[in-house]
Amino acid sequence: MDAKKKTGAKIEVFLLRELNKPNRLWDVIVDPARKIRVGNKLYFGEEDELVAEVIDNTTSRGRTIRFLFDGDDAAFRMMLEKLGETPLPKYIKRKPDETDKERYQTVYAKHEGAVAAPTAGMHFSRELIKRLEIIGVKFAEVTLHTGLGTFRPIEVEDLSKHKMDAEYFKVDEYATQVVNKAIVEKRNICSVGTTTMRALESAVTAQGLLKPEEGWTNLFVHPPYKFSIANSLITNFHLPKTSLLIMTCAFAGYDLTMHAYQTAIKEKYRFFSYGDALLIL
Repeated sequence: MDAKKKTGAKIEVFLLRELNKPNRLWDVIVDPARKIRVGNKLYFGEEDELVAEVIDNTTSRGRTIRFLFDGDDAAFRMMLEKLGETPLPKYIKRKPDETDKERYQTVYAKHEGAVAAPTAGMHFSRELIKRLEIIGVKFAEVTLHTGLGTFRPIEVEDLSKHKMDAEYFKVDEYATQVVNKAIVEKRNICSVGTTTMRALESAVTAQGLLKPEEGWTNLFVHPPYKFSIANSLITNFHLPKTSLLIMTCAFAGYDLTMHAYQTAIKEKYRFFSYGDALLIL
């Protein structure tokens, strides 16, 4: 969301997570952060339709803000929808438009909470899903609230020293039944995205089966790693030095992954969120 201070200085406010619904408290990232201090008020909209107060610092760019709004929650959500815009990644050098509201999410998205799209799933249309179901493919959905920590660059030589930010996930009973039936029948299980893979690996029993689980995971998958559930993976081409690329290397092997990336660069494949997909079997 675009905001401004009373001085007129323009501020970008990225809503990360709702902390307290009755008090309208949110974790956000602000840019430029140096201009935003505790006690500042932020004004949204051409006519200041929405106001927020900065009440705490969380990280160098992170803040906790309280929205000052008198209406009910439905009216508040409508105001956020009206004043906000789809938070496209910084490397997409254009302003988001109306089509991004539909395109920058999966067709099966249901629950609010992620700060970035699980982009591997964006390759699936409703028609493709139906065609796959007709030939016998079973789908099991998990809830993933992708966080910014997923994309944080790896800045340590020793991967065991990297600390992942926690992300919310939920694996329900139905998904567990579908996946475990496939494991018992020795069928192929394909994880659509590295975030899905991370959720699956965070909900594994001692017997190597999937279990219902809900919570926050800070699991960092890096080589060497023995995967328990999926034996194939669909993922986009990722930025260098990210946990997503490192997980892909752990799954496919470093040499094969790097060979695929060199081919993608040579053939001018599209990278990142609106990019091409990589299928690892």
